[in-house]
Amino acid sequence: MKTRIGYSAWVLGVVQFFVVHGVVESAWTRPYSWARNNISDLGNAHCAMQSQPEPRYICSPEHNLMNASSIALGTLLVIGVVLTDALWRRGASATVARLLLGGAGAGFVLAGLAPSDVGENQHVLGALLIMGVGNIGLLLAGAGLADGVPGPLRWVTGLLGITALCAFGLFLSRYYLGLGMGGMERVAAFPILAWTLAVGVHGLLRQGPRTQEAMPSAPGGRATEL
Repeated sequence: MKTRIGYSAWVLGVVQFFVVHGVVESAWTRPYSWARNNISDLGNAHCAMQSQPEPRYICSPEHNLMNASSIALGTLLVIGVVLTDALWRRGASATVARLLLGGAGAGFVLAGLAPSDVGENQHVLGALLIMGVGNIGLLLAGAGLADGVPGPLRWVTGLLGITALCAFGLFLSRYYLGLGMGGMERVAAFPILAWTLAVGVHGLLRQGPRTQEAMPSAPGGRATEL
């Protein structure tokens, strides 16, 4: 039950984040662009022209909703990391991976509590926890997953970590490879969300409720159902 709650927390956190992302961006009077706008632009508290890292006008009427969603996402990510013991091996690699992934959850909470135009330093720290610390944790998670986890999922986990870390480096260097500032940021920030969603769904389906569980036979020879 504990593990199922952990998987459910991951799925719920990611799904609600992307639903809210769509709702908040649709409230912009000027079209919001996944290529030209940062994710953080959705949570900015004030309408203003922003010059860094790329010039753009930001006005997000539903910024409070986005920030609340980010806080919820981070909290649920941490809950999932804590409760999914069955997903992980015993040992240092799994422990470190879980701690770093938990750091990404803390980063989402911090980013939601401190919008970039209100608490820039705290918001930047949150972004570093997500795209730096969290992605290192994602890379290490490939080696920290339990033996029962399918091999392809291990390889995909490591590949996502490498991809996200490379994208983070390109984003910091302002080499966007035609994806735009916002596009490259998403390549750096979204793999960890895609991974937690995929692992959460896989875990829930694998541990799906059993329609009938055999128990010691009751009097008369009939098995008791749970």
